[in-house]
Amino acid sequence: MIPPKESRSVEIESFEIKRRSGGVSPVQLRPVAGQRFATDLLVEGSKSLTQDYPVGTRFKVQATLTDRPGGGQFLYTSWQWDVQVLYRPDPVV
Repeated sequence: MIPPKESRSVEIESFEIKRRSGGVSPVQLRPVAGQRFATDLLVEGSKSLTQDYPVGTRFKVQATLTDRPGGGQFLYTSWQWDVQVLYRPDPVV
C-alpha cells in the first residue's frame, strides 16, 4: 500500500512512559528531536514496532499528521507502509 501524498518521512523512536492509565502500553513511539514535529507528539503505528524491537530503536517511516475528536493530534503510520530500522540498541545482558 502506498502512503497518501500528505504523508512525510519521519524518524521515530520507541520510548518507555513512566505513568500510564487504562490500557495504554508502557512503550510508545514519538518523533526524534530536531525534526518538524515535537517530541511530545505520539505516533500510532504497527504494534510490532513496540513489541518486536527493544526500547530506544529508531525507525524511518512515512506518517501523516491527524487527530481524533477530543483526542488531539498524533502522527499515524500504517502497518502496510514501509519501515526502515535506523538504529537498534544492544540488548542488556
